[in-house]
Amino acid sequence: MLIRSWDRGDEDEWRAWLAEGRDFGLLAANGGPGRGPVLVPTHFLLDADRGEILLHLAAPNPLLAAVRADPEVTLAVTDDYAFAPGHWRGEPGTPTSFYASVQFHATAALVEDAAGKAEILNRQLAHFQPETPQVRVAPGEGEFGRLLSGLTGLRLTVREVRAKFKYDDKKPAAEQLALAARLADRARPLDAAARAQLLRRNGRRTARTAPPAPPAPGNRAST
Repeated sequence: MLIRSWDRGDEDEWRAWLAEGRDFGLLAANGGPGRGPVLVPTHFLLDADRGEILLHLAAPNPLLAAVRADPEVTLAVTDDYAFAPGHWRGEPGTPTSFYASVQFHATAALVEDAAGKAEILNRQLAHFQPETPQVRVAPGEGEFGRLLSGLTGLRLTVREVRAKFKYDDKKPAAEQLALAARLADRARPLDAAARAQLLRRNGRRTARTAPPAPPAPGNRAST
């Protein structure tokens, strides 16, 4: 993913964006010589403070064989996207895509013991299904416990995070606001989410370039 200086996301930004409920992504592993990557859409649980991602897959999933051969994987989360026609953007009239994307490059470890799989499932249940705290997994107990043999857990140790928020920050702030108005007028299903990100980015850059406020009367340093 190409990230220009003007659309790079910082850690606070991508953490906040994911924390809004973005916990579904595309996990990619090397498919081996002569094959493309193996891709799996999946829910995941991010523990950003520990640099760890947890998930589980059905034991026959081909991605697991790919991980056994090469544990280096990438998990990508992309959202808030919209197409911007060229005639919206002034000269030279080139169209573009607005989107936000966070990619985690990680080393995957398979979790195949029953206790380890139950731990992952219980942490996922606590995150995705907090309204049913009584539903938890114990090896060998209940229906979920008996199904553990058909699952494999994955624990991803994050080595690098790359975040991109591509919303025409390279253009003058006024032009960026005009693009937001265009999205509001078009009002396609994802335009509102893309517009919200564009306005947020515009607000960040405006705050960074605003001149400092003058000192309040009576608070000036003595000379």
